[in-house]
Amino acid sequence: MSHSPYWERISSLAERAQADREQSTLARGEAADERALTYLRDGVGQVALVYIEARTGDEQVRFSTVEFSLLERALNDWLDCYAHCYGVELNAEFTVREVAELLLKTDNIRDTAQLLTGVPTRRSTITKNY
Repeated sequence: MSHSPYWERISSLAERAQADREQSTLARGEAADERALTYLRDGVGQVALVYIEARTGDEQVRFSTVEFSLLERALNDWLDCYAHCYGVELNAEFTVREVAELLLKTDNIRDTAQLLTGVPTRRSTITKNY
């Protein structure tokens, strides 16, 4: 099967995600927050963008099985890296579609990642006055 016009972007994303995953370590602190956001913007967000562009253009692009597999592996590698920044071992198994749909609803990559992974744990902002 031939590849889509997105093949170059997909293979590049997959290579970067694998390299980031191999270098990712469990961490915490301000530097970890910045690194987590980088994984989301430059990784998860870019994967979602490829999917959204392919599905919303004039002609819907069909990804090959290999392309789809690489997109999902890259997505989940970066979500694992993101979780590592907060000291969490995740082993993410999300689909590109569910991430893209949630990103379109939230319009915020950080909120999308937190809702999917539960990382970092949300703090309640509700105070009780008794």
